[in-house]
Amino acid sequence: MQKFELHIDIESSQSTVVAEISKHCQVNQYSLSNAQIKQAITKGALWLSRGKSTLRLRKVKKQLAPLDKLHFYFDEKVLAQTPDKAVLIQDLHDYSIWYKPYGMLSQGSKWSDHCTIARWAETQLTPQRPAFIVHRLDRAASGLIIIAHSKKAAQGFSRIFEQHQLDKYYQVIVHGQLNSENDSSNPIIIESDIDDKSAKSIVSILDYHPESNTSLLQVKIETGRKHQIRKHVASINYPVVGDRLHGNQSINYPDNLNLQLCAVSLAFGCPLSNEHKNFDLPDELKPSISLTAKKLALINKNEPG
Repeated sequence: MQKFELHIDIESSQSTVVAEISKHCQVNQYSLSNAQIKQAITKGALWLSRGKSTLRLRKVKKQLAPLDKLHFYFDEKVLAQTPDKAVLIQDLHDYSIWYKPYGMLSQGSKWSDHCTIARWAETQLTPQRPAFIVHRLDRAASGLIIIAHSKKAAQGFSRIFEQHQLDKYYQVIVHGQLNSENDSSNPIIIESDIDDKSAKSIVSILDYHPESNTSLLQVKIETGRKHQIRKHVASINYPVVGDRLHGNQSINYPDNLNLQLCAVSLAFGCPLSNEHKNFDLPDELKPSISLTAKKLALINKNEPG
């Protein structure tokens, strides 16, 4: 599969985006049709530098000017990926609440952004609006995420997250049996540092499945460190089911068993109206301990000996 990048200096205002990329593909012996170039641009593979600004460019008919520079990043493997469908929970015009599925990115890279929740929101909402990411969920995590659609909303939510004025609850399925006494009235508090930064997770048990020896936990985080929940619960010997990075490395999870970690609840004061807002994920989108147990049972059945 082809993977390359082009950096093209524009010398004439008569230059066109597709013609310039096509010409430089031919010079460098890359085989791309105009249709492939346009599709890659639509998926976010093109950037335009003008003056001190470099922005993603999707308009193939954009008027170019001398001293502009095009940056074309073509990765056939990345561009062939298709995103799972995100689910709109509520559209409040200046911002929207979505269910981000497993595998969908929060933000794109220089190679594309077509598999991101931000781009999904931009293309699916009516009327169409810009999308601003104000917080992130790991690619492997699922659940509720806020997308802002105005700079004012983006600034307001960024401030809320910076000042920890939002309650975030997750549900995770882990290997092992958490003590039944560790319910919401007597949670486990984990405060071990993540990457040399302070971190705090509050963990309580919701359910236990004896046959699979798995527990459904509720986790409230008061910091937002990378892979915080996964690292914290693994540190007390309760690795998240489906965690191929920080979990039990001896388990060969099937492809259809995703990371069982989901953001299920968000509560905050709206930065635009000051109204209290609370969003809960529908039950059918939350982790299912019984379904997970069935998938784990298949692993044991297929193991030799």
